[in-house]
Amino acid sequence: MSDISCTNVVGRRKNAVARTKVSCGNGRIVINDKSIDEYFNGLERLKKTVLKSFQIWDGAKKYDFHINVNGGGVSGQAGAAKHSLARAILKLNSSLKVDLKKNGVLTRDPRMVERKKPGRPKARKRFQFSKR
Repeated sequence: MSDISCTNVVGRRKNAVARTKVSCGNGRIVINDKSIDEYFNGLERLKKTVLKSFQIWDGAKKYDFHINVNGGGVSGQAGAAKHSLARAILKLNSSLKVDLKKNGVLTRDPRMVERKKPGRPKARKRFQFSKR
């Protein structure tokens, strides 16, 4: 166990950024001053995404996690929160690095929206071609 005084970590996905602050507590997860159930409004898939790191680590009941998320959509925010929680867990217990890496929660998802190109209506879509 390392000292939790410096456990402010950042996780990113698409355009969403999540900043996690860890403190001693009883296992509460608060996202933008709301509980995880309240924030994701009953979307179980997104809650499972965020809590994926806790399947590996059993020490979650000793700490409170306060996550501040902004930018992007709901799915991107869930992915960013998952990434920041995994990095926070890694700071708390560095022996879990192999297991977290194996589950794919430490890897930042690089997929982003492709930029719009000039002379086209979208990134890859083209205007209708007319022969005559």
